[in-house]
Amino acid sequence: MISWLSNVVDKLSEYFAHRRGLLPLVGLLFIFLNLLLQFFLPPGWLKESDLFLHIGLIIAIFGLMLARAL
Repeated sequence: MISWLSNVVDKLSEYFAHRRGLLPLVGLLFIFLNLLLQFFLPPGWLKESDLFLHIGLIIAIFGLMLARAL
């Protein structure tokens, strides 16, 4: 189990080392998606919770921290 997880982390770090801007870009796309959903969705849980905004911020900040570390 541990060796499998270690292999996955190694492969992911090699993948993101060459694509430093990918995660912040995905985070920005989630934020933009949240903006569009605010205009087109009827009132409800998804619109009021700003779920995609929060997920996008977490992904973008994590991506910036990871790019700096790699």
